[in-house]
Amino acid sequence: MLGANDGIVSTASLVVGVAAANAARHDVLIAGVAGLFAGALSMAAGEYVSVSSQSDTEQADLARERHELATQPRAEEDELAGIYEARGLDQELARAVARQLMAKDALGAHARDELGLSQELTARPLQAALASAASFAVGAGVPVLTAYLSPSASLVPVIGVVTLVCLLSLGALAARAGGASIVVGAARVTLWGAVAMLVTAAVGRLTGTAAG
Repeated sequence: MLGANDGIVSTASLVVGVAAANAARHDVLIAGVAGLFAGALSMAAGEYVSVSSQSDTEQADLARERHELATQPRAEEDELAGIYEARGLDQELARAVARQLMAKDALGAHARDELGLSQELTARPLQAALASAASFAVGAGVPVLTAYLSPSASLVPVIGVVTLVCLLSLGALAARAGGASIVVGAARVTLWGAVAMLVTAAVGRLTGTAAG
C-alpha cells in the first residue's frame, strides 16, 4: 500500500502541475506516463539495492556462523544452550535441545535462534524490486487513467478528487490492517496528498502564466 500511495501522490502531483500550466491533454498524458515508468523503475532500483545490501549482510553472518561451527562446535553449542536458558528452559533441557537441534541442522538452528534468520524471511532483492515497481505502477495508473478519461476543461479538479478518494480509501485500509485508527490513517495520507497537489498546481499555474 505504501508503494501504491507513493505512486498515486507523486504521479497525480506531476499530472496536476502540468495540467495547471495550461498544457494540452496529450502533454499531460506524456508527463503522467513518463512519471509512472520513471517512478516504478526508481522504486525498483532503490528496493533492489537496499534489499541486496541486507542479503549481503545475511550471507556474511551465515558464513561467519558456518566457520565458527566448523572450528568451535562446543562454544557454539554453549551459545545456543544459553539462548534457550534465557528463554526459560532449565539448564539441562536447554543443553539437550541445543545438542539435538545442532545434530540435525546446526547452521539452521543458529541462523534462526541466534541471528533471527529464516528461509521464509530471507532477503529476496529481485522479488522486492518487482513488488515495489508493481505497487507504484498500479497507484500511478490511477491519475494517468483519470487524465485520459476526464474532460480537458476539468482535468485538474477531476484528477484531484479521484486521487483524494483513492488516498482516503488506501489510508483507511492500511490503518485497519495495522490495527491503527482508520480516521487518523486516512486523514494523514489524504492531507499530505492534497498538499502535494496544491503545491504542484501552484507551481504549474505560475510557470504557465510566466511562459504565456
